[in-house]
Amino acid sequence: MKILAIETATEACSAALLSSHEAQGSQSIKLRFQLAPREHTRLVLPMLDEVLSEAKTELADVDAIAFGRGPGAFTGLRIAAGIAQGIALAADIPVIAVSTLAALAQQALKDSGSDQSVFVALDARMNEVYWAEFVNHQGILKAQGTEQVTTPEVLKASIKAKNKVLAIGNGWETYLPEPTKDITLIKNAYPSAEYIAQLALPLFLSGKSVPPEDAQPIYIRDKVAKKSKI
Repeated sequence: MKILAIETATEACSAALLSSHEAQGSQSIKLRFQLAPREHTRLVLPMLDEVLSEAKTELADVDAIAFGRGPGAFTGLRIAAGIAQGIALAADIPVIAVSTLAALAQQALKDSGSDQSVFVALDARMNEVYWAEFVNHQGILKAQGTEQVTTPEVLKASIKAKNKVLAIGNGWETYLPEPTKDITLIKNAYPSAEYIAQLALPLFLSGKSVPPEDAQPIYIRDKVAKKSKI
């Protein structure tokens, strides 16, 4: 099973190829990742070629293409969705849309053995953050409630009743750089195609892929006209 993945929702641009060997009970990942504001269009296709070449894999051997569907920067989301649709149509394979916030939560929880809450927050500009809460329950990532866009104060108030949470995403570093002693902040973390691919695999196996024409990004907020870094 092979999943090709793209993530361009923030300043980070990345591509990954996940190969799952069911008979051996193992996985391997090839990844290209770069912090490159405004360079996503130029970088992402060569990155995809590089991970396929490194894995000695042809596009015809890929089972599905996954992309970070947001929330995030408007331009970045359109890039990921458009490229995923184009590749999927050309290769006649399905598409899997994966939450960018969930991918960051997966990154935060990769080394956590406890059933712990993680609050993901991305800078939405205009003094707002995209955020959601996730829980690692016996190795399964579960969203608690819905993804939303609010002021940083609303996010901070939502964690007051929690105990020992993980925090990740540039929304924290931009608006809430000094969390309380009960919050462990993972700094300098950006969404990566590696975790988009990891979350896409079980979605694909459970039949939650879609035809290319149905693959759409999630904006959450209608105010998308504000200039983006990307």
